[in-house]
Amino acid sequence: MRIAFDAKRAFCNPTGLGQYSRTLINSLIEHYPDHNYFLCTPKNKGYYQPADTEKIKTLLPTGIYKNFTSFWRSVGVKKVLKEHNVDLYHGLSHEIPIGINDTGIKTVVTMHDLIFERYPSQYKKADVAIYRKKFRYASQHSDKIIAISKQTKNDLVEIYNIYENKIEVCYQSCQPIFQQELSNEQLSSVRKKYNLPEEYLLYVGSVIERKNLLNICKALSILLNEGYTIPLVVIGSGKEYMHKVKQYLAENGLTKQVIFLSEQQNGIDSPGVRAPIDMPAIYQNATAFLYPSVFEGFGIPVLEALWSKTPTITSNLSCMPETGGDAAYYVDPYSEQEIADAIKQVVTNSSLRNNMITKGIEHAYKFTPESCANSVMDVYTSVL
Repeated sequence: MRIAFDAKRAFCNPTGLGQYSRTLINSLIEHYPDHNYFLCTPKNKGYYQPADTEKIKTLLPTGIYKNFTSFWRSVGVKKVLKEHNVDLYHGLSHEIPIGINDTGIKTVVTMHDLIFERYPSQYKKADVAIYRKKFRYASQHSDKIIAISKQTKNDLVEIYNIYENKIEVCYQSCQPIFQQELSNEQLSSVRKKYNLPEEYLLYVGSVIERKNLLNICKALSILLNEGYTIPLVVIGSGKEYMHKVKQYLAENGLTKQVIFLSEQQNGIDSPGVRAPIDMPAIYQNATAFLYPSVFEGFGIPVLEALWSKTPTITSNLSCMPETGGDAAYYVDPYSEQEIADAIKQVVTNSSLRNNMITKGIEHAYKFTPESCANSVMDVYTSVL
């Protein structure tokens, strides 16, 4: 089989969609090495280095398309796909080329979420209009849709009126580096590298309203009033909502308790600083992981935390119970009191912590890169 990917996110996005793309492509290449793979990207920002094998070919715009890379991705790439006799094209992030149906090439598209449809006020109006047009087109014209959670499948049926039998749920996996158990020396080295406290809570994700960092901070204020303090390490960036969070911290005497690691000099996101073990070590060093998001497509940081044997507190809404299974501690994300109670329970109750760690690893094994690759390959073969 000759399989092409919209690999823009793999090469150009360091976070969620990029991680999904890189992990899936690598897993397919590893477990199905007999196929030929074509990685189509309008640019190469260096976030992905494919394996050096003749079975893999990276395709970039040429000629006039070098100056019109977006047009190449949405239209011009079709000619390249035909030249390489591609059998199937997989849009890894909500999009497929316009008119690809006329080429005879089969198409699959991964739909991660329709969050912008549920919370349009949190997006620019122009972005909502663009996303809606692209997402609807891909959903309606692809041969098969991969949804990364049942929540996303339900949204596609409910909001875009897509037939259920056109959608397959294929859960994603996280990078294999999170499955390795690091030595005490490695953990200590990373703790010193970023000047992390001996005990801390961890938040990983964009600092935006939907992900709910402000309510975590309000929970910390409740605990502070009860005489209980524990630092919170935040890895992620934001704008208006970040300002709102920092203003709350300043007004409630919590500024020193919350460490914004991404903003520090030589912080986790600084070029040349992050090593392969850094993020797994930061998870494994953490006392608990907090992810009370109001809505997600899958919530990959929860899976990263479960692999890291880090007790996880997350939301009881959206897809989070799918991702966390019976291993996570679930809270109402709108209740700072519930979040505060959960933090206190998880941090102080060693029996509860140990039970969550054991269940976490058991649940994480349902989301291995191999199982993800197998389910996606089953979708490919179903359309050919």
